[in-house]
Amino acid sequence: MGKWLRKVGWITMLAVVLVVGACSPKETVQPVPNDGNPKSGDLAPLEKRAKIFIAEDGAASGAGFYIAKEKGYFEDYNIAVDFADFANSDDMLPALAAGEVDIAGGVSTASFFNAIAQGIDVRIIADKGHNMPGRSYFSFVIGNHMVDEIKEYSDFKGKKIAVSSRNSIDGYIYEEMLKHAGLTEDDVEYVHIADFGAMLGAIDSGTIDAALNIEPLIAQGIHNKFHVRFGDATDYAPESQIAMVLASPQFMANEELSLRFMAAYLKGVRDYNDAFFKDEGKEEVIDIMVKHTALKDPELWERVFVTGLDPNGKMFIDDIKKQYETYKANGAIRGEIDFDKSVDPSLVERAIKEIGLYEE
Repeated sequence: MGKWLRKVGWITMLAVVLVVGACSPKETVQPVPNDGNPKSGDLAPLEKRAKIFIAEDGAASGAGFYIAKEKGYFEDYNIAVDFADFANSDDMLPALAAGEVDIAGGVSTASFFNAIAQGIDVRIIADKGHNMPGRSYFSFVIGNHMVDEIKEYSDFKGKKIAVSSRNSIDGYIYEEMLKHAGLTEDDVEYVHIADFGAMLGAIDSGTIDAALNIEPLIAQGIHNKFHVRFGDATDYAPESQIAMVLASPQFMANEELSLRFMAAYLKGVRDYNDAFFKDEGKEEVIDIMVKHTALKDPELWERVFVTGLDPNGKMFIDDIKKQYETYKANGAIRGEIDFDKSVDPSLVERAIKEIGLYEE
């Protein structure tokens, strides 16, 4: 462990987290003059200026919100945005359901689905994080001591594998990998390490053989020769919905505001995709990400596998349901969810009618 500390004493854990935004009648402020014509060439600005709060904690998956704010897409619609901090989605959901906040981010966990099943009324409305084929930002790594021993997924048999949590997206991807490998949980040694950063020292020392880790720690670990990537999560979980944009029913009912919010969000996501997958406007977008996220090293942004964000807001709805069923089969879900009510892509569909489809 001393070797690891000498190498990367400066590394701190940077993990996938959630987003929140809010708008309520008390947050509406005085109208500002406008000529009724949108700068962006699609929807006209709101007649009365509105304010929303987006709770963030430096997650890269919030890129659409950061970029839309910095590039003025919210302002084009006469919407003011402030960011507020929430520790986790468990804290966000009650505030969202009560209408105290309007937009949140949710990462798939049994507790998330349990909250909805037990009456927390929220809507799952858009993609906020998925793995890109061949460039998964949330995937397995193996220790350097295993590179000659682990060549195929089936070679995980008998190995010590670190995962940060069970009955969550982490446990779900872990289980999907084992199925793909033709293995059962009895064939491997599950090691619970809640802190992604702590996995670096464990894998470097040989305490574990493999880990399900996350960017930028994957790239940092490769750079510091702790581990190497092994395969890609899309080999066995090609359409995993890792994080989702959530909305309160009250926010969805405000059709004029919610539509413009979504249009601005998607424009931000499209700039993100242009930057990282088309190399267009990349320097500006990296500057925005450095400003708003916990990853402050511009050079590292060039090396990480970035979060996938669908430029048309598309969610993997079948996978969301599959995750729920997996947690339920594990005995971690209490109650039932009406997915026809809880999953609502209609806002995305309406926004795309206004701003058009993004062409890959």
